[in-house]
Amino acid sequence: MSFFGGLIPTVFERRYRGALSDDMVGRSTTQLAKDLLGSRGEVSGSTLARLILDRYGAMTADEKRAFFEFMTHGLEINAQDVTDTLQTYRDAPSKKTYRAFASACEPDRQELIRRLNQVPDATARLVNMRKDLLQFVRETPELEPLDVDFQHLFSSWFNRGFLVLRPINWSSPADILEKIIAYEAVHAIDSWDDLRRRLQPSDRRCFGFFHLAMAGEPLIFVEVALTKGIPNSIQDLLADGRDGIQAEDADTAVFYSISNCQAGLAGISFGNSLIKQVAADLSRDLPNLKTFVTLSPIPGLNAWAQNSDVTPAIDGDERALAAHYLLAAKRGDGMPVDPVARFHLGNGAIMHAVHASADTSRNGMAQSNGAMVNYLYDLSQITTNHEQFVTDKTVIASPDVHALSASMTLGT
Repeated sequence: MSFFGGLIPTVFERRYRGALSDDMVGRSTTQLAKDLLGSRGEVSGSTLARLILDRYGAMTADEKRAFFEFMTHGLEINAQDVTDTLQTYRDAPSKKTYRAFASACEPDRQELIRRLNQVPDATARLVNMRKDLLQFVRETPELEPLDVDFQHLFSSWFNRGFLVLRPINWSSPADILEKIIAYEAVHAIDSWDDLRRRLQPSDRRCFGFFHLAMAGEPLIFVEVALTKGIPNSIQDLLADGRDGIQAEDADTAVFYSISNCQAGLAGISFGNSLIKQVAADLSRDLPNLKTFVTLSPIPGLNAWAQNSDVTPAIDGDERALAAHYLLAAKRGDGMPVDPVARFHLGNGAIMHAVHASADTSRNGMAQSNGAMVNYLYDLSQITTNHEQFVTDKTVIASPDVHALSASMTLGT
């Protein structure tokens, strides 16, 4: 496979160089984009797509913004065509009139993105293009429709059916291991020895989702500790010199770090499928595993507490403050403020337990004064829990978490 993986780009490169013309090179990028939309030939289309992507890769920030503005405003839908074709379809529903309506509803920029994706390595380059776009959207909201189109296409291209779950271990290729170190977003990996402690022992696992079009790039990965009982401290879980156990002796799988790797895929959900697939695979391979939990950070706690009008009944009880925040702090839409809580509760997990002094790292103390939370994945209940959370915004939590929250008092 490595032979053919190298052969295809080489053949394409020769064909690309041979197909380039002085006329193409002399055209502006926006004109090349229009030419690509009008192209009917495979060779000319591939050549134009590669040239546009190469041009984009060499652009300055201002040039990228201008290209995005062109895609947003120059390749927009025609509202009148949408209205007219909808009326025609209403008057005479048929395959032909529906196709005309559907075509009118799709802006040319979607087709441009599809055609750009026809060359080797284009998918990864388009993901990075959206990463740039998301930075501009913060300052230029009128670019948001373009991002809607990117997200619409990526949701299809990165559908679960196209993802491959792969174990990542100490024997994985070095370039993958380097990316695990770089992309770890929850508990920093300080060295290769630190990485070895997370991947090599019998009671440690790591899994990632990969896409065939980006085979060397993990999209998301989860680190798992196999333990006896539910842990209450990340320090103990990751300690150098800890006493390990054999995987067969574990009764609990702990998802202690989930990291999204591609900023350009923000909003494309992989975590739900990842956790469920990993839990199912571990259950099959290690039948003694009965409990599946996280040991999760509470990233918004301290920021919320600074503006809160509640205090623990017992001074310094960070567990009670954290429990109240997780249960009571809501956004305008009724969902929890905490993003990690929204993620796991949306997956159908239960808020199981809150722990003080669970993460005494600099980041852990800055986020939540060291508090962490276990979310419990009961595989027989996750569908029901998910429906309750999505439909009624019900935060399902254990009696212990509710009791902690109830110990809070109004501040004075």
